[in-house]
Amino acid sequence: MNRIIFIATIALLLGSCGRPAPEKNAPERLTSYVDPFIGTGFHGHTFPGAAFPFGQIQLSPDNGTQGWDWCSGYHYSDSIIAGFSHLHLSGTGIGDLADISFLPVTTEVTFSGGEKNSDFVNRYAGKYSHDQEVARPGYYSVHLKNNGVQAEFTVSQRSGWHRYTFPENGPKNLILNLGFAINWDKPYQTALELVNDTLVTGTRLSTGWAKDQHVYFAVRFSTPVVNYETGKPGGEACTVGVLSFGEKQVMSKVGISSVSVENALANLDASSGGWDFDATAQAASDAWEKELSKIIIQSDDPDQKKIFYTALYHTMVAPALFSDSNGEFKGVKGDTQKAEGYNRYTVFSLWDTYRALHPLFTLTQQERVNDMVKSMLDHYRQTGVLPVWELEGNETWCMVGNHSISVIAEAILKGIGDFNHQEAFEAMKATSLADRDGMGLYDKLGYMPADKIPQSVAKSQEIAIDDWAVAAVADKLGKKEEAAYFYKRSLNYRNYFDKETGFMRGKLSNGQLTTPFDPAYSQHEGSDYTEGNAWQYLWLAPHDVQGLIELLGGKEAFADKLNQLFTVEVGVKGEQASSDITGLIGAYAHGNEPGHHTTFLFNYAGRAWRTQELNRQIQTTMYTSQPDGLCGNEDCGQMSAWYIFSAMGFYPVNPSDLKYQFGSPLVREAKMEIAPGKYFTMKAPLASKENKYIQEVKLNGRNLDRSYITHPEIMEGGSLEFTMGPKPNKTLFN
Repeated sequence: MNRIIFIATIALLLGSCGRPAPEKNAPERLTSYVDPFIGTGFHGHTFPGAAFPFGQIQLSPDNGTQGWDWCSGYHYSDSIIAGFSHLHLSGTGIGDLADISFLPVTTEVTFSGGEKNSDFVNRYAGKYSHDQEVARPGYYSVHLKNNGVQAEFTVSQRSGWHRYTFPENGPKNLILNLGFAINWDKPYQTALELVNDTLVTGTRLSTGWAKDQHVYFAVRFSTPVVNYETGKPGGEACTVGVLSFGEKQVMSKVGISSVSVENALANLDASSGGWDFDATAQAASDAWEKELSKIIIQSDDPDQKKIFYTALYHTMVAPALFSDSNGEFKGVKGDTQKAEGYNRYTVFSLWDTYRALHPLFTLTQQERVNDMVKSMLDHYRQTGVLPVWELEGNETWCMVGNHSISVIAEAILKGIGDFNHQEAFEAMKATSLADRDGMGLYDKLGYMPADKIPQSVAKSQEIAIDDWAVAAVADKLGKKEEAAYFYKRSLNYRNYFDKETGFMRGKLSNGQLTTPFDPAYSQHEGSDYTEGNAWQYLWLAPHDVQGLIELLGGKEAFADKLNQLFTVEVGVKGEQASSDITGLIGAYAHGNEPGHHTTFLFNYAGRAWRTQELNRQIQTTMYTSQPDGLCGNEDCGQMSAWYIFSAMGFYPVNPSDLKYQFGSPLVREAKMEIAPGKYFTMKAPLASKENKYIQEVKLNGRNLDRSYITHPEIMEGGSLEFTMGPKPNKTLFN
């Protein structure tokens, strides 16, 4: 049988998830439950390509389509492939990267004077259908219908592998495009060099969301280049190479670096020897299997396993490795920095991920938590403040708050890592006191005036959460004066509370509230809130829930108001409301991160049963096994981290307070490896869609009369067991 027909037939049999039937009596592989296409539809913004756990390269197809739903380069609705590139963002709301793009073609390639790079790409773009597309952890392949090329990709920790099988007859060309980009990214300097007939090196410097991104690369080919030419469609900064080959099958290995071509070549050669593509793909799969095995669940529902393990997979795509094999990486100012004794990471979507992703890491990735904190402290040494949203050695200043503070505080309070606690505290303090984005006014007045600072309510509420984290660390380190100062400042969010309406409202410099006011109204630009409205931001005080209860008139009034959030008929108003406000239950928006803790707040007000039923509703309606199976942006793992915690029955409402509030466990059992050979097990043998209410809960055989478990209790190992039923136990945790 012709190899191309054979591969296409196998792809068709595997279906979109690429999961083969398991061998009889073979041990079950958790990777078989991962479907990287989940989240590539609707507004999930994920990509299906080959990635290594927390690896340096994410090798994935790009449709070449401009637009918000193509932030990762790919959307399931598309049918065109403009190239396969080496860096991708998972689930973000802004697009960038898609660097160093390859495209196999079976026609002669010509350059036309004055042609735009996008027009050049469109002339040669591939066409595909999902029934000839395969994605699984560490591997992606697709059959290009218009030219008959089978394209396959895999990765190691620091290299990307390509395998192209061309038709027997006709040209066998690869376009290597340094000008192609998606959304906001544009190159300002590129270079490409054929060093010898099997080695190409180059440079791509660009500006986009990452204001100054440096990518140096080296490509080794398995077979000689027989012809090479370059052009510049799109201008001087858009170098494009065309490489021709004489063999039917062409493989390439790509290494990248933010520092130099020499480092890219060293990364490539250090992480990949020989040309065994299948062995490399198996090694990537094995790396994923090892990481996924840190949480073993028991479930009779294959679909539930698919959702769970794909979510767990998505929590380990980012942050991504940034330092080279010799420890070097691009500094914030463009110079060369070096990570001594740790791995430097990048892609810190902290406004999203501080809420659940980083808390999940403290249970399953303690060594990487240590390296991530050291990465943040390195950023502080370079800039004087901790990162807000760091991307490829750049500060994007995206979103609000200073949430690296929460991540570092959590590590200190949980006893993780060997970083310098005193330096970490000084970094947290300096960042908290830096006068940027209205923080000077926040410190002086106790609030940010809405007539001076946009999104002032959201910004102040997020900073108050970070203030509590600084105070908690100061307390632990014996710094009583600083602790008192930041504890007091963490209550600044109360200055926005309007007793008359019962909401947090914008406040002007003269002390008056902003008008007109409608709690459902949202405006993407110029609002008092960030990607939300007053209904959603009323509950953003996870560090002071008791104080919020008092503001709202006590537990009953608090619970009644909270229930209105989920039952109000019109949850969002405004023609210019943010597209991120999705996954609505009333005015609650699960598709955006500021509300992710909100369902758990009923625990504090004597209505834990309401937390349980809402969590089951979200688990079973807003996470599915289809490409549109995420109700909002994945946001570098946060959307999936919520599901992982929630499916296990607990969630970190305040990431830094060492407590996890109970929800409603969805899986029958989850065995989590919290240290090598040490496990914590959650059991809920009766859990089902209907059995969503906790009747009782036991820790190591002892009844718990509280609505949470602590971090030390989890890290001691042992067993947490839920008795579940179809009717609420309304006396539980009262």
